[in-house]
Amino acid sequence: MGLDLSPKLAKKVYGDDGGSYYAWCPNELPMLREGNIGAAKLALEKNGFALPRYSDSSMVAYVLQGGGVAGIILPESEEKVIAIKKGDAIALPFGVITWWYNKEDTELVVLFMGDTSKGHKPGQFTDFFLTGSNGIFTGFTTDFVKRAWDVDDDIAKALIGNQKGKGIVKLDANVKMPEPKPDHRKGMALNCEEAPLDTDIKNAGNVVLLNTQNLPLVGQVGLGADLVRLEGNAMCSPGFSCDSALQVTYIVKGSGRLQVVGVDGKLVLETIVKAGNLLIVPRFFVVSKIADPGGLSWFSIITTPNPMFTHLAGSIGAWKAISPEVLQAAFKVPAETEKLFRSKRTNDAIFFPPPN
Repeated sequence: MGLDLSPKLAKKVYGDDGGSYYAWCPNELPMLREGNIGAAKLALEKNGFALPRYSDSSMVAYVLQGGGVAGIILPESEEKVIAIKKGDAIALPFGVITWWYNKEDTELVVLFMGDTSKGHKPGQFTDFFLTGSNGIFTGFTTDFVKRAWDVDDDIAKALIGNQKGKGIVKLDANVKMPEPKPDHRKGMALNCEEAPLDTDIKNAGNVVLLNTQNLPLVGQVGLGADLVRLEGNAMCSPGFSCDSALQVTYIVKGSGRLQVVGVDGKLVLETIVKAGNLLIVPRFFVVSKIADPGGLSWFSIITTPNPMFTHLAGSIGAWKAISPEVLQAAFKVPAETEKLFRSKRTNDAIFFPPPN
């Protein structure tokens, strides 16, 4: 496989004093196009307002930093206004209209990853803005706007031309925006940093899975996700997605070593990953990571709402299920070596603490 798998950083697409929008380009990260995956980041300064929009792709949003307010309008449904904060994951199915606002001093940063297989461009999102200099109102002629919304000339011209901003604007501090409603949050967002852990290995790492059980909307999105936190110098077991799903990984915090082994047992990637990197592991390729002393955290989407993985090492590793005689013959080793091999990692599953 000749694709460049090396991790990449996002590049700025647009923005002004209210904030910026960044995206990963399929030309630089070919696996985006190959896997029909899009990835982008929204960064809002204080009083930054991301104008209402919808996308051609279903996606999962993850709040990397800060806090703010999100407006989410599902098709034929009322607007949900929810408070968002670091660690929140939000499923955004097709047809959802969203807006985002930051009233805090800390920059609000939201990651978007999703499926572009039904989008206009493989490997990247296309957003359609309701307002602004590139909004739908600017495309229709004045007479269409007047008739569709039953307004006069002056109102139509105001709707078409007043908002000069593109995508992101900075609001005056005295502008009043909708207050979030606590009951709107139920079923719309899950905080991965506060959710019950699906796996927790002492001195090694833990994981929270996002699936149809804890956030049913991911079923409509068609994606699963997880937040993995690896302790300093700990290791994540070599493993692969066994249901043909692609895994798209964003490094949230820290750094570490990563290796990927592909077809014919070839090492196709060995690199250091750092916060801000995005990478995609091809289907069935085996990946493993070792955290640097400061630890390593990553958020991934998986292209199925309830993903399945096969781990090749540890107490639940596939090797443990294979009979001793088969292992002996497969490795071409004596019984003593096979017994030693099988006796290791009997208590550690998925994550391995640092060696003594």
